[in-house]
Order: sequence, then C-alpha cells, then structure tokens
Amino acid sequence: MKTMPIMSNQKPKNKPKTDFRKSAGIIVFRNKNGARGAREYLLLEYGENGHWDYAKGGIERNENEKQAAIRELREETGLAEFKFVEGFKESLHYFFRDKKRLVSKTVVFFLGEVPFKSKVTLSFEHSKFVWLPFEEALRRATFNNAKEMLRKAEEFLKAKEK
Repeated sequence: MKTMPIMSNQKPKNKPKTDFRKSAGIIVFRNKNGARGAREYLLLEYGENGHWDYAKGGIERNENEKQAAIRELREETGLAEFKFVEGFKESLHYFFRDKKRLVSKTVVFFLGEVPFKSKVTLSFEHSKFVWLPFEEALRRATFNNAKEMLRKAEEFLKAKEK
C-alpha cells in the first residue's frame, strides 16, 4: 500500500486552534514596620486548582494593563490602597489546554506595596492567602514562572535599596 506525503500547502486535519489571551497582575508585598529587608509577599491559593500564585486576570475591553491589574487586585483581594513600584514591569508567556483549544497566554506583572496592616478579603476564586518572606514565598509558589517573577521582584527591590 502506497502512502501519499502531505504537501507543504496542505494543513493537517486535526490541528488544534490557538486562542491568544493576555492578563495582568500585581506582585504584592508589604514591609514589617516599614523596615527594609523585612518584606513579605502575598500569595493566593487558587481554590479550583490548589496552586499558589499572584492576583491576576484577563484584560477587559477598554482597559490597559495597569487598569486591569488594579481591578484584578481589588476583585481578588479587596486591596485598594497600594502604590506601584515604578520601573518594574515583567511579562511571562506560556501555553495550556482549555477544553480542546490550545491557549497562548501572556501575563504582565507589576509590583505593588501595601501598608503592613492591610486587610485581605478573598474572592470566590481563592481559598487561602498567606504573607511570606521571600525564601518561603519562593518555596510556596507553585509554578516555575511564578517563582521567576518573584526572584525578579526581589532583585529589583534590593537594587532600589542600595
């Protein structure tokens, strides 16, 4: 039996369609008593999947990246009082499957500081939250790309302290 090769102008029949999505979030930290080096990072446990990550979500129509990050932070944590750390903007990219579609996702992260006694009020999306020093937060974060974002945030803050 002879097989015919697929010609370069022919498309495979079952190639999955790719969705492109963009999200924004904020890596949140606080300083104990305003002291340098006593930083704690906020991690959220996503109830559905049980992974630990940051407040983030999709960019809605007529929003820019910062507006989406602020909205997501408020919706997911109730935190409204914070200040952006200027100069920090990092992004990551990954693929995942959503039903039968391949999703290409880019997430843009900013860095934000909240007052030490800020009260977190979780949304339905999360089951727990925790404030942790850098090394412990690094161990708790589930995904390698979240760990890498945390490393970048910590390095950025240390460089600003010098």
